[in-house]
Amino acid sequence: MTKLCLIEDDAIMGEALTQRLELEGFEVDWQRNGAAGLAVLLKTGPALAVIDINLPDMSGIDLFERLLAESADPPRCLFITGYGTIDDAVRLLKLGAADYLTKPLNPAQLIARLRALTPARHRTCVDDPCLGLSPAMQRIEVELERAARHPESPVLIRGESGVGKEVVAQRLHQLQCPRAHFVAINCAALPEGIIESELFGHEKGAFTGAATLRQGVFERAGDGLLFLDEIGDMPMPLQPRLLRVIQQRRLIRLGGDREIEIAARLVFATHQDLEGLVRSGRFREDIYYRINVLEIVIPPLRERPEDILWLTERFIDDFGRRFPDEQRRPTDDDISRLLRYHWPGNVRELRHLLERACIMGDGTRLALRLPGEAEPGGSAEVTALKAQARAGERAAILAALADQDRNLSEAAAALGVSRKTLWQKMKRYGISR
Repeated sequence: MTKLCLIEDDAIMGEALTQRLELEGFEVDWQRNGAAGLAVLLKTGPALAVIDINLPDMSGIDLFERLLAESADPPRCLFITGYGTIDDAVRLLKLGAADYLTKPLNPAQLIARLRALTPARHRTCVDDPCLGLSPAMQRIEVELERAARHPESPVLIRGESGVGKEVVAQRLHQLQCPRAHFVAINCAALPEGIIESELFGHEKGAFTGAATLRQGVFERAGDGLLFLDEIGDMPMPLQPRLLRVIQQRRLIRLGGDREIEIAARLVFATHQDLEGLVRSGRFREDIYYRINVLEIVIPPLRERPEDILWLTERFIDDFGRRFPDEQRRPTDDDISRLLRYHWPGNVRELRHLLERACIMGDGTRLALRLPGEAEPGGSAEVTALKAQARAGERAAILAALADQDRNLSEAAAALGVSRKTLWQKMKRYGISR
């Protein structure tokens, strides 16, 4: 549990912040004036401090300067300021303060910033969640810890496109076998002509062009974890072979006759309604029951708003580490817009939008523009035209899929695009197979 000193003279605000911080897993020592707060900072050495700039006995600047002068290892300090004291906040940043937030205070923003500031030596998965702050993602963390103790049981991860299914699989890998291989493959993105060889491998001379032996992903994963994304798009002719591998933990390469043991943990993922695919005859019922031993369901981002600011903080901090001269920070207006948006593309959409906002930003400001918002200097007519074009393309894809009985390859041919391109556009428009 991360120790935190709160120095705040306002009784109502101090009590509210203490309750919220303790609920979030911080160990809080609340002090009502600067002298008492400074004594705690020097004596107990908390990891973090939240300090109001305007205190009854001294200013936040005076407190911070004394702390720096008397402590060899001061905690990371985040200051709370009113709009009239922004100049003081800037001065504190120049002195070495970690950050500042303006009143009225947004508690979610404060929590996200404190978690980002927590030194690594103080972090645990309670203090620094691996998957998110929301109760749903915390529950998934617990489920993964249990699943890691049973490596032979298949795991099925379900959720909309972009919610972070591969991230969850990577977390399971970290918990179970961090030093072994993590191999990921997207069943929908592989051309039908090579998917069998990519999955199961082939012997030299197994078919025209097979000049050398090639291991499939089951072998390449070794005793690590194999992540099979979009399992609902596995072609029907290959599903019996897949079932045999799952059940017997053995496979035979194309053109071979020797059985090979499979040791990898098998994790499957889909955004589709597998039960519906089973009823329509496009997915084998026996495979469905075999892979659905341990099921993990990831809610869409719009249903877990606690994670939006947490993820935003992480993505922006990651950009800042890669480009130290381009440090960005969201404004209060940015935060409000991020929380209001419905995120049809989930975490993937959030990451891409924030990357663009960081690249196009100026100074510390993000150039945040969300879908549906008019471009700066652009017209509402241009925005409407783009939306109409996207709607037309989506309608054409739906019509082709309906005409071809939802067969991806035939629909792609009818539209004059590759199977991979069609699949990518379906992901973009939120179209399930």
